[in-house]
Amino acid sequence: MSKRRVVITGLGLVSPIGNDVKTSFQSAIEGKNGIDKITLFDTETWKVKIGGEVKNLNFEDYIEKKSIKRQDRAINLALVAAKEAYEQSGLNESNVGDPFRFGTFVSSGIGGLTTINKETEVSVLRGVDRMSPFFIPAAIINLIGGAISMQYQAKGPNLPVVTACSAATNSIGEAFRYIRDGYLDIAFAGGSEAPINPIGVNGFANMRALIQTDDIHNASMPFDKRREGFVIAEGAGVLILEEYERAVARKANILGEIVGYGSTSDAYHITAPDENAEGVTRALELALNDAGIEKEAIDYINAHGTSTPLNDKFETLGIKKVFKDHAYKLNVSSTKSMTGHALGASGAIESVFTVEALRNGIIPPTINYKEADEDCDLNYTPNQAVRKDMQYAINMNLGFGGQNAILIFKKV
Repeated sequence: MSKRRVVITGLGLVSPIGNDVKTSFQSAIEGKNGIDKITLFDTETWKVKIGGEVKNLNFEDYIEKKSIKRQDRAINLALVAAKEAYEQSGLNESNVGDPFRFGTFVSSGIGGLTTINKETEVSVLRGVDRMSPFFIPAAIINLIGGAISMQYQAKGPNLPVVTACSAATNSIGEAFRYIRDGYLDIAFAGGSEAPINPIGVNGFANMRALIQTDDIHNASMPFDKRREGFVIAEGAGVLILEEYERAVARKANILGEIVGYGSTSDAYHITAPDENAEGVTRALELALNDAGIEKEAIDYINAHGTSTPLNDKFETLGIKKVFKDHAYKLNVSSTKSMTGHALGASGAIESVFTVEALRNGIIPPTINYKEADEDCDLNYTPNQAVRKDMQYAINMNLGFGGQNAILIFKKV
């Protein structure tokens, strides 16, 4: 079966810097900081007190009230993003076609962690018989996509690809392949995460992954020599992917195209990246080969850029190994400097930013960048957005367990 073109016809986003795509991207190009004191639980006795929370979002504007209480926050965030993407796409019951060719690839790194935290407390303090009957459906990752599929009657595969912090990127990539290779015509693709709760925050804090500071303006500092750890965040991003000819036939507004996807595993360490950056190097090469373009065609990379000492160093090394001299000519930025690290949702949030950067010809900055690191010597688009006419851009995400996932987007 011949390969088909896959385009993006809808985008949805909920992030610490905005509750829709337009607001979030405008905040990103303005360099707004979404990091602040955690309000979702009392952090008085905890080591970490800051995070990237979604702000001023009333779920009742989007979701039936009784469903909100029965679902985990990660599910609810995903439904808000999916609604925006679906409405922008112009899809409806009359033009979707065969619902079994409409898939859902919306994932998470951890899933219903807020529910797990809550119901564990209930079982310990009040007894296991008092646990909610909705505990399991709210906690398991496939119900994030499942809730979306039920809402929009997407009866094709519901396949969340769970690969830690590259989960959404892999999910988008697999949806891309399903459509490109002829198995589906349309798909929801993306990710959602809601890890800001006692076990989520303190689990990462105890493994020394999070920066322990109260200074919200010097916390998420990707590629800066002062970086000491990431800032935990929440959010959701959803893309509507569609076969090109079908989208054209229904006169959809095409926002961008996915042309390449690469994925590898370091097979090296449970949390640390491969010191030779072989895994991420190979994933980048696979994506470029998949797209059938030269490395010099890439104008911008939205990097994983977690603000951890090892990730930023070895991600930079991987970029330099692949792009060589061109690595110094393209723009790189980490929007995590503004949003924090939303774990498995990061790839979706950052893919939306990448598509919008291509569409608008403007690259979001890496804010909080003050002190250069000799190991991180690329153009990280420091502190100010840059206007640039672009044709191709990459979103890359790396995850615990040695996951590497790369997507290449094309302007249309």
